[in-house]
Amino acid sequence: MAMSVKTISPIEAHRLVTGGRAVLVDVRERHEIAREHIDGAIELPLTGFKHGDLGAAHGRKAIFFCHSGGRTRMYAGQIDAKARGVCEPYVLGGGILAWRRAGFPTVQGPKPPSLFQRLFGRKPAD
Repeated sequence: MAMSVKTISPIEAHRLVTGGRAVLVDVRERHEIAREHIDGAIELPLTGFKHGDLGAAHGRKAIFFCHSGGRTRMYAGQIDAKARGVCEPYVLGGGILAWRRAGFPTVQGPKPPSLFQRLFGRKPAD
C-alpha cells in the first residue's frame, strides 16, 4: 500500500508549528497523553478518531504523531481520509520520542505506578 501521507522530521515540524503554519495532532490514548504530551497539540486518540474533530487544523498542515511513529504509519490511510478537504496531513517521523530527542519540549505528567505499587499498593521499603 502506498502511503499518501508524507513523513516530516521533528525539526521541520517544529519550524512549521512555531511559525503558525501547522498544528500537532496527538493520536495516542488519554493515559499516554497524561504521562507526556506536547503543549498545544490537539488530542485525537485513535480509539475515537472517527468521531474526533479536526476543525482547529482547518486550512493548515496537521502533523499527526504517536509514541514512536508506528501507529501513525499504520493508520495513514485513515488519517488521509479524515484530513481530506480539511487540512494537509503529515506524520511526525519517530513520534514524540523523536521530538524529545531533537531537543523540543514536552510536558511530563505524573509517572505511572511501578509494577510493585500496582501489585502491592505501596512503594517498596528502602
